[in-house]
Amino acid sequence: MKSMKKVFVATLALGGVLVFSNFASATPTTHIWSPSTDVQAYGVFHLTSDIYIPVDRPTGARPGTITNLGLTTGILPYEKINAEIGFDHIEGSYPVFFNAKVGTPEGAFGAFSPALAVGGYSFGTKEDSTDYNVYYVKAAKTFDKLGRFSVGYYTGNDRLLLDENGAADENGVLLAWERTLSELSENLWVSVDYQGGDNNLGVLSYGFSWKFAPNTSVIFGFVDQNNDNLNPGDTFTVQVDIDFNVFGK
Repeated sequence: MKSMKKVFVATLALGGVLVFSNFASATPTTHIWSPSTDVQAYGVFHLTSDIYIPVDRPTGARPGTITNLGLTTGILPYEKINAEIGFDHIEGSYPVFFNAKVGTPEGAFGAFSPALAVGGYSFGTKEDSTDYNVYYVKAAKTFDKLGRFSVGYYTGNDRLLLDENGAADENGVLLAWERTLSELSENLWVSVDYQGGDNNLGVLSYGFSWKFAPNTSVIFGFVDQNNDNLNPGDTFTVQVDIDFNVFGK
């Protein structure tokens, strides 16, 4: 599926004092929330503009709408192994975050071989402030009309990925299901993905995408945060994704 970026604001209770920190997640090609095994094609630039609208008040006041603008591109001209790099710009004192991924598509090494990906995201520029440094590995396999199922694991900076009590919570599982509903339209895609953990990355997200043109799609989704004690809480999201084939095939 098309890549999407996401960003959210975290509020953590540390020593009885509320500490507000901007968490920007510069992510690779994803489902709705968590990283997928998909990799941008060589020479294709992927522009994304996402908004997240909080619906909860975890700390009393509803957080403001969160916006993110990102760019990702494929950098390897090979059939069986691909790579992408990207960055996001999010409003704040240190607004730039980077990501990278290497992956292989399904069937690259035999009819039954799954898609595989290894990557990282949320590489910020301020030590112990925006360097969440999330690394992950993920595998995915399509089962005909049942859709594609994905499973993986992630880990990140234990000084920034915390629960509401300020305890380190930097690891978690990655699970996802997705399918194009071709019975209705080849333009309609649905997905449910889960990222484990009681930190701000831990969510259950679900939604659908409509492809308005061969290179343009829009996702409409809901992000249900695992830990209801952290900002921004649950959010509605709209994600616009546009591809530009700049120097690819």
